[in-house]
Order: sequence, then structure tokens, then C-alpha cells
Amino acid sequence: MRLRQWSVLAVATVASLGAGGLPAVAGAEAVPSKLKVFYEQQVTWSQCAAAATLECATIVVPMDYAKPGAERIQVAISRLNAKDPARRRGVLLVNPGGPGGSGLGLPNRFANQPVAQLYDVIGFDPRGVGASTQLRCASSLLDLPLPTRPTEAELPSFTAAARDVEDGCMRAGGDYRRHVTTRNTARDMDVIRGVLGEKKINYFGYSYGTWLGAMYGTLFPRLLDRSVLDSAMDPNKTWHEQDIDSAHSIKFNFDSWATWTAARDKTFKLGSTPAQVRAGLDRIAATLATKPVGGLATVKDLDVFTGFYTRYRAVWAGFSRQVRELLDSLSGNGNPELAKETATLLELAKRSLIKPTNAGVFQAVLCEWDWPSDQQQYYRDMRQWRDTHPYGNTVSFLAPTNCAFRGFTRTEPLPQITRTAYPTGLVVHAEGDTQTAYPNGVVMAETLRHHLISVPNDGEHGQYGSGGACVDNAVNRYLVDGILPATRSECAGVDKPADIPADTAGATQIPLTEPNLIEQASGIVRRLETSGIQ
Repeated sequence: MRLRQWSVLAVATVASLGAGGLPAVAGAEAVPSKLKVFYEQQVTWSQCAAAATLECATIVVPMDYAKPGAERIQVAISRLNAKDPARRRGVLLVNPGGPGGSGLGLPNRFANQPVAQLYDVIGFDPRGVGASTQLRCASSLLDLPLPTRPTEAELPSFTAAARDVEDGCMRAGGDYRRHVTTRNTARDMDVIRGVLGEKKINYFGYSYGTWLGAMYGTLFPRLLDRSVLDSAMDPNKTWHEQDIDSAHSIKFNFDSWATWTAARDKTFKLGSTPAQVRAGLDRIAATLATKPVGGLATVKDLDVFTGFYTRYRAVWAGFSRQVRELLDSLSGNGNPELAKETATLLELAKRSLIKPTNAGVFQAVLCEWDWPSDQQQYYRDMRQWRDTHPYGNTVSFLAPTNCAFRGFTRTEPLPQITRTAYPTGLVVHAEGDTQTAYPNGVVMAETLRHHLISVPNDGEHGQYGSGGACVDNAVNRYLVDGILPATRSECAGVDKPADIPADTAGATQIPLTEPNLIEQASGIVRRLETSGIQ
């Protein structure tokens, strides 16, 4: 994802080669004869099996755009028709991220927004995913423990697991795996454009979908109109480098929580400095090395538990109270119901980590980027984070992936992302997002010269459609009326900490009146599970 600038000539060459030699200009005359059969195919719509409010269809695309006369695959698409046909201004393609996320149902996320009046919202399962021709990985034969604070003897388990994943994906993926790439998915998007009879597309992408949208704009700059990139990747870094950024974001959230809690010591009694607040968690971790604490059985439980509840500001107050009760339990003064409550909260945290992506696509697309081949480099980084900040399972972000042992040759290098002929768009990003770190969104905006809407003090991933009126209004005004916000602006998010004032000289303990923590956490997890965003 992140190399530095190419020459203007190199960028122009990438853009002109678009889809297997397809010039990046509008009009049927731009389609080479070898691809016309794909662009001119007829599409038949019918009610979606999984979403009654949408229409679905399938189209056919080349498995390998360099050999369009060879194997073909299918791509499933969905449509939410514009509710005001008289004002219709085209199609809005949407993607949930992943890579490997199913997008067939994603148009429903836009159904109640003003954009649904003007656009046919088009979802699709990218190649390899869901109702499209699937890419599979064989099930792993290994069941190795991958702790959050690995000892020296446990570090090689991460390498063994990564090797096993790659072996399984190679066994099941065949030649198709080499062609499940971001470039080819972008080319599929242009076939969708042609099949729908549109001169241009508009685009909305979340997470990895921001990289996909930026790729489409690089390959087909004259065929992209308005675009919004929500929770963006950095187009100038490798995926591994952005994993490191995610670890820093996890630590940023932890430090923000510790600072907020320390400023309210009279309420939570966890210490008046961030260091004292962390020391309490360290005491719990030390005890977990020998016995359970509350409903936590291992230090890995604590690390996962802490990562979730320090990310989302809305649960900070309840989490601080929970930490206080866990500390009380070390001295035998804890709440007798604590173990049951903590166990429930831990399960909710674990549920938040489950993403319904296609494993084969995720493992294939990540290998588009270069990954370190020296295992000791991974181990050095893992040791550093294990010893300095293991909370939030940061170590897993530094571990080797299957791509360190890539078993196939890439068909094409990643191009340098650039914006030439398409209009200025929007990037939206929350300060505490750990899936795509906030600095990555800033760089995406700078690279594409897009306007940036920042959401400070918020841990949400995917802002539009999450309940924040400020973001929704700004994005809708752009997509509907073409009016951009300021080049750099801020919006308040929906993820806000409890309204508990900071300590003052004469302050006494403030009674906690925030909603039940289990109810709050359950609400966050339900939102994550139903959003469709990866």
C-alpha cells in the first residue's frame, strides 16, 4: 500500500492500461473487441434471496484479464433502485471492505439516506466472495496456541500457523488465487459499469474498500465521478506497516482511557495518573499468570477484554468500574456476581473480533503487498509490543502472516495510487479507529487531494450510517448536491464517554449512572454484526 511517488509518465501508463488494455475513457468505443462480450452482456434482475428489498443478478467476467478468452467467473451484484427516478443521477457502487467482505446486502445501509433517492445503489460480492465464484482455503490442520504475550518458545508457533494457512490456501485455491486481486476487482467494477450502461460510476467504500476505490480511480480516472472513502487505508504503506499503525492506535485508545479515568480518580479510585491506572491492570495480569480473576481465566482474556473496552468511549466508565471490582476481588472484597458479569463481557469482546470475511480472499489479497521474509524481524517487533503494551493483543498485529511464505507468483505489482481526471472526493475517519488507523486516512486524503472529515475522540470503524448526524449530513450534501465541506473539518461522533466531570479540589465521588455495561457492549456488538462493514 505505500510506496512513494512515481514519475508522471509511469502513472499515466498505469491509468491507460486500466482493464487488460482498456483505455480509461468513457464510451463504448473504448472497449477492446476482446472485452466487448463482457461489457455488452445482458443482465437479468430478480429478487435477492438474502435481501428481499434488493434485486440481484450475476455477470460474467474473465478470470484473467490478460486472457479474456480463457476461463470465466461470475460476479454477483445487487441493486437498490433510486426512489426518485426523475432526479436519478446514476449509480453508487458500494463496498464494505475486508478484503473478502460480502457486499450484496450493503445497499440496505443506504436505504434511508437521501442518496437512495438519487442513485441506484449497487452492491456486489467481489470475485472470490459469497455468491460470486468463490475462492477457498483448505481448513488448517494445526491448532496451535497463539498467546498475546508469547514466550521465546512460543514465538515459532506464529510462524508455523502462518505457514499452515498458506499451505492450505495453496492446496484449495489453484490458479484462481493468483487472479483474486484488487486490480482485477476494480476491473470487474468497470465491467459492472458497462453492463449497467453507465458512462461513469460514483463510489462509496469502507475500510479496504477505500483502497479498492482509490485503485479504480487510478486505473479508470475518467470513469469515476463522486467518491467517499470512509475509514481509509494509507496508499503509500505496505499492509504490514499499517498493521503496526493499528497497534499504535490500540495503544492510543488505552492511553486515552487511562488519562480520562485518572482525571476522575474520585469516582473510579484507580489512581490519579495514567501510570497508576495501568499499574492496576498490570496487577491483575500478574495474578492471572497463576489463577483466574473474576471471570477472566488467562492473561490473554485480559488483553482481549481490555482492547475492546478501551477502544469504545461509550463503555469507558463501565470498564473502569469493572477494573476496580477486579482489583477488589484480588483482596477478597469483590462483588460475588463479578465472575459471571466479567465472563459475559469477555464473550462480547470476543464476538466483536469475528468478521464474516471470505478467508481465501483475505489471504490472497494481503499477498499483493510485500511482507518481511526475515522471521526475526517479526519476533523483534512482537517482543517489543509484548514487553511494552500487550493490552489489546497488539502482538498479533506484528506476527507473520501467510504472505511471508507466499506460494504463488503475483501477476502484477500494485500501482502507485494517484488522482488525475476524477473530481475531488471525501475521506472520513475516526481518531480511535483500530482497524484502519487515523493517520492512514489523513495520508489517503493528502495523496488524493480529497477533503477530510475527522471524528475526534471516537473509536468507531465506518462513520457514515452509524448514527452521527454531522458526518451523514456532510456526506449526503456532497453526494446529493455536489457541495464539499471544508478541506479539513471535524464532526462529533456517536461514541462518547459518560458525562462524568473531572475531579476538582473539593470534589467527592460521583455516583455512576451510566447504562448497564453488558447492555452497552451488547449494543456495540450488534451494531458491528449488522453493519456489513469489515
